[in-house]
Amino acid sequence: MAAASEWFLDRAEVAARIDPAVRKALSKFGAYVRQRARTSIRTRKAVAAPGSPPSSHDGTLKRLIFFAFDPATASVAIGPTPAKGGEAPALLEYGGTSGGRHYRGNPFMTPAFEAELPRAADEFRDFIQ
Repeated sequence: MAAASEWFLDRAEVAARIDPAVRKALSKFGAYVRQRARTSIRTRKAVAAPGSPPSSHDGTLKRLIFFAFDPATASVAIGPTPAKGGEAPALLEYGGTSGGRHYRGNPFMTPAFEAELPRAADEFRDFIQ
């Protein structure tokens, strides 16, 4: 499996595969969602309230959010890369149990995506017939 960084939209190989206008629109939308998600996560020691974006105690979660081209769907994938075990971002977003510990779910990517969706419509207006 290829590393996600191979599909960053500023890579020459990716730029050669997609229409420049589509790449620009995907890149803008990915950047908007990533920024909204990052700013929703507060760096603090306190635990976030249920249903609100998580706290990032040392800022790691904010630094792990990226966006890249998904060649399988010809779209942009936006979200945190897994670190140390791999399932923590999904557990934070959706909740669940892992290693005897229960996560209640503190969504941060879904609200960011939904908030930026109207902007995506503006970016892709010229591509829809």
